[in-house]
Amino acid sequence: MTTALSFRRLRPALVAGAAGALLALAGCAAGPNPHDPLEPFNREVTKFNEGVDSVVLKPTATLYREKVPPLMRTGVSNFFGNLGDAWSSVNSLLQFKLQNAAEDWMRFSFNTVFGLGGVLDIASEMNIERHREDFGQTLGRWGVPAGPYVVLPLLGPSTLRDTAALPVDWQGDPLYHFSPTGTRDSLYGLRLVDVRANLLRAGDVLEGAALDKYSFTRDAYLQRRRAQVFDSGVRSEDPNDGSDNSEGQIGTPDATPAPETAPGVGAKPSR
Repeated sequence: MTTALSFRRLRPALVAGAAGALLALAGCAAGPNPHDPLEPFNREVTKFNEGVDSVVLKPTATLYREKVPPLMRTGVSNFFGNLGDAWSSVNSLLQFKLQNAAEDWMRFSFNTVFGLGGVLDIASEMNIERHREDFGQTLGRWGVPAGPYVVLPLLGPSTLRDTAALPVDWQGDPLYHFSPTGTRDSLYGLRLVDVRANLLRAGDVLEGAALDKYSFTRDAYLQRRRAQVFDSGVRSEDPNDGSDNSEGQIGTPDATPAPETAPGVGAKPSR
């Protein structure tokens, strides 16, 4: 797909541009939320993303959901989920989560060999648990602070740490190494549409429930990322909140994870 090809080529520039903008704005922008000092900038990027989503991605995802049979859509989601299991296994290993790494690698192996390349989720039927991990979580697990919240053009909610981790995640994505390039670019486009289609209902709920969709999405994203770093536990990153815990220490505190974040143009699938 031409759109997927252009998007793939733009990704490094998007990250570099966003990082530069963050550094330029960090000294002059200030918002009421200490985790979101770039709120004015982030809100403008959010408006841009929502505009692109409403014109391009959401209509395509809606058509995909209406015209493609559910069984086929499930197979597509299973295929891309299986590819994600391979990179999750690597990140679990980097975090010394040896059981999780073994289970994700078993999932990838069984589904690839016996599940028609991952189209069938044989591993779930065998009760092998899936653990979603990315390099941003790995950095957080080993003490790298999340940094300020940032909304990336086309990619959606992130943090400074997760933005820095994106190039590594892209290199670790098995899809990145597919050839020929035409097949790879088509799969990029299909994955993007599949992710957006799976978030259609969540987006509709958010539109009707949130008084300020931006604030709700930001708070849910930050809470969920903390929960992912600490295995469904949340630790405060604010040294002034009276807590002895902060992100950057390995452990598993008790807390309730946040709900899924709202869809955006470049919304990430759950890992």
